Amino acid sequence: MLQDQTGAIQQRIARFQEKLSEIEQSHDSLYAFANSHLDLGILYHSEKDTWNIREWAPNAKSIALVGDFNNWDGESFPLSKGDDGYWDTTVKGSALKHGDKVKLRIVGADNSVRDRIPATISRAIQDPDTHDYSGQIWAPEDNYVWKHTFDPSAVTSPLIYEAHTGMAGEEPRLHTYREFADTVIPRILHLGYNTIQLMAVQEHPYYGSFGYHVSNFFAACSRFGTPEDLKYLVDTAHSHGIAVIMDIVHSHAVKNLAEGLNEFDGTDHQYFHSGEKGNQPQWDSKCFDYGKDEVVRFLLSNVRYWLEEFRFDGFRFDGVTSMLYDHHGSVAFDHYEKYFTNGVDHDAVLYLQLATTLAESIRPGVLNIAEDMSGMPGLCRPTHEGGVGFSHRLAMGLPDYWIKLLKEQSDEDWDVNAIWETLTNRRHGEANIAYAESHDQALVGDKTLAFRLMDQDMYWHMKADDTHPVIDRGIAMHKLIRLLTSCIGGEGYLTFMGNEFGHPEWLDFPREGNDWSYHYCRRQWSLVDNPELKYQFLNNFDKALIHVLGESNMLAAPQAQQLCCHGGDHLIAFERANHIGIINLHPTQSYTDYHISVPSAGEYEVILNSDDPSFGGHNRINSSINIHSIAGEHGPVLSLYLPCRTALVLRKVN
Repeated sequence: MLQDQTGAIQQRIARFQEKLSEIEQSHDSLYAFANSHLDLGILYHSEKDTWNIREWAPNAKSIALVGDFNNWDGESFPLSKGDDGYWDTTVKGSALKHGDKVKLRIVGADNSVRDRIPATISRAIQDPDTHDYSGQIWAPEDNYVWKHTFDPSAVTSPLIYEAHTGMAGEEPRLHTYREFADTVIPRILHLGYNTIQLMAVQEHPYYGSFGYHVSNFFAACSRFGTPEDLKYLVDTAHSHGIAVIMDIVHSHAVKNLAEGLNEFDGTDHQYFHSGEKGNQPQWDSKCFDYGKDEVVRFLLSNVRYWLEEFRFDGFRFDGVTSMLYDHHGSVAFDHYEKYFTNGVDHDAVLYLQLATTLAESIRPGVLNIAEDMSGMPGLCRPTHEGGVGFSHRLAMGLPDYWIKLLKEQSDEDWDVNAIWETLTNRRHGEANIAYAESHDQALVGDKTLAFRLMDQDMYWHMKADDTHPVIDRGIAMHKLIRLLTSCIGGEGYLTFMGNEFGHPEWLDFPREGNDWSYHYCRRQWSLVDNPELKYQFLNNFDKALIHVLGESNMLAAPQAQQLCCHGGDHLIAFERANHIGIINLHPTQSYTDYHISVPSAGEYEVILNSDDPSFGGHNRINSSINIHSIAGEHGPVLSLYLPCRTALVLRKVN
């Protein structure tokens, strides 16, 4: 299929090898090249008891260090400009201390005078009164002592719990890294997820951006605690055998002049493309110039920093589609030239190849997940094949598909063959992370699957002893959609915090339109903990499903093989990793003595039954009775009772 693109693929390979060789000749290694955070910023040298202040601002006219320590005097600590646009100075160790607020007063190429936060600062904080951001000297006497190690290669198929620290508690306020570690990680462990994906880790000035308008790329978000608190969170997860990855945003940056990198040296083209090419109109943000060595070095250093300093086990790279193409993905990808030549930002492709290569060299087995909706071939193939080197891509079409079905068709009209095709339509040899709904659907203005299925009836009919047809259908379909998506849709699976138990309300960040309220910016764990409510049933099912996926290592196995896909009966059956899944999507029709062909004869046990009462089911199937295959016309078959809107997962008894 890609034969016509052979030349473009070979050019991609050659370009990567040439750039890597160039870096290795000039800096010995890609790892050594990625050292901006060790070369720039405000760095203490204990052997000399001095602070070195160094910054890259090639077009600035003057720079001075200002802060609490000198009463924000722009004359007392000037930096000198050296070759290649670097500025630096050295001050005595006593000049600065832990906790001091600092900035750089920069006279830009445009004669602007602005106080800016150093580009590689590791701590940025907001003044509670003025709301202004400053850099902060972070040099605590006691460094965090790591207690646990973790090998990310142990995660053969990621079962990802996507979470946001600030909204991870029930009280209407900001919650902390330590609270997450102590109260939410035990829930994640109980459910059986093996990976946590943390949103909003990099410092961002607007809380409601979900963390995607980054201002300070090397600073852990101070809203949720200190760097040591974040390390405690990661360390706690590792103690339970859980990997931690973070959303890393290298696709764009906040436009803000006060907090971010925009017009840092008084031009619009230091870190970003100049003119309109430097703007991301869909997100009102700035686009990096991946053709500049210093920009590439800055971003690669950021990859290295998070892996080494905080021991993250990988990344979910945000906005990869926007990076890969000059048009940011706003076209129909109806021809392979659009993936390899027309509109492709080859500098961005090269940067991502370097980033995935660096990450793998630092932390073998690292998870590098691409948020890409274009479907670029080779995105998750090795660089020596002309690929970009990601380990996985998000199956972004799946949530959209379920929304479309729920919005446009009644259950009776669902086409099980179309469902199968959608869930299995992915590139062979490129791993996908399947998910049934995204965090965006949880935001005000949209609806989660649970809310689409049950809507306002969730407010009145979720008592465990309340029989209601809308809730009954909603709980049943919520389970079936998640089982289908997770078992068939990819080589990994993801859920967003709270969606596993059908969290009933939307997310709404504090903003002017809601009087800066945190009322909807939280997770109501008390609902799932309440034995009198039905949320427990969805949570119980999610736990059972995730444990089946984890214990069977199903998602590391080859793609599911179809055993039956009967449109009239609304029934799907499949085999994967020696497990048999059968899903009856029919809204009213139950089947007795339904024959499903299986690969091998023998005795099968039920390991997951969505109709179990603990999952909110109707207890129509006796899961304790094993099922023996019988001889069919074309081989062994299982004769099954399949109630409407139920699913079974079977495993052959050895």
